[in-house]
Amino acid sequence: MILSWHWPWAALAAALAALAAIALVAGPSLRRRAKGEAARAFSLDDDLNTPEASRLFRQWRWLGRLAAVALALALALAVALVARPSTVDRGQERSASRDIVLCLDVSGSTLPYDREVIDTYLDLVKRFEGERIGMSIFNSTSRTVFPLTDDYDLVTRQLEEASRVLKGVTSQDSIDRMSERDYQRISDWLDGTQNRKDETSLIGDGVVSCAAMLPGFAYGTAQAGSDGQDGQKDSARHRAASIVLATDNVVSGNPTYTLDAALDLTRQAGITVDGLYSGPASAESDARTKAMRTGIESHGGVFLPRSGGEDVESLVRRIDTRRQAEERRDDQAALVDAPGWWTLALVAMVAVWLTAVWRLRR
Repeated sequence: MILSWHWPWAALAAALAALAAIALVAGPSLRRRAKGEAARAFSLDDDLNTPEASRLFRQWRWLGRLAAVALALALALAVALVARPSTVDRGQERSASRDIVLCLDVSGSTLPYDREVIDTYLDLVKRFEGERIGMSIFNSTSRTVFPLTDDYDLVTRQLEEASRVLKGVTSQDSIDRMSERDYQRISDWLDGTQNRKDETSLIGDGVVSCAAMLPGFAYGTAQAGSDGQDGQKDSARHRAASIVLATDNVVSGNPTYTLDAALDLTRQAGITVDGLYSGPASAESDARTKAMRTGIESHGGVFLPRSGGEDVESLVRRIDTRRQAEERRDDQAALVDAPGWWTLALVAMVAVWLTAVWRLRR
């Protein structure tokens, strides 16, 4: 780390004050010595004419010089500490800087995909340090499974419960063949997501509900493609915010917000939306899938289909890795006080000075 000085002007002021104090104390003594040198003559030759006396005199002079050097070094170190020696810590802002919302479409065709996303985050959360995570599920309406939190015990319990509920869900047929008890568990977990009749997978509304879990988001009417000053809100955001959207983009009904309108709103709030396509690979060339890709990528998000041969876990980890890399690039360096070695050296010099003075007094 590169050493810098936080208050260099304070060190200059302290040095000038120290020199002034030395001049005030030593000046009169030097003037008196200069006036009296010609008038008096005094010699210790006779008194120091023995080997023992000579040895003690040499020792006294050596201790005096040592005390003077130690005191001068202690003064210099004290002046340096006044200037606040500091280092630049580029990793200090790493912790507690991301907000993540899992936004899962829970229409029948996407439930198997949702469980894989949940299982992946169940593993990822084990290494989180300060990230906040929340989860919302939606169909015609939305339900918050757990709010944005860094209580990882709560997150783990909720994700494990969701994984247990969705265990064995591989298709709509598998749901139809379930026992009444298992079906009821899924129905209870999905309660609150189907409150509008004959309408399913209202994706834009689901994204807006997920965005509402993040600080700084406000409902409103967004105009597609307009950035304006609102588009700069992300620069004032203290934490990176992202939504992981898992859906097949099959809308059945009349949503309040289209996906593009919802993405405009999230961009204005500085929230990134990443998309995981949860439909069949055969439908990835359909117009609705292409529209989802275009919308997400044009708003700064990552869109990942399954056609590349990757499983859901790999796709989720790719998104998480990318967001971590962007977060590290956005980290700002912090100036951190580093008085450690300077303080230790000052204590050592004072100890040497006190020892020398004690010996001189003896």
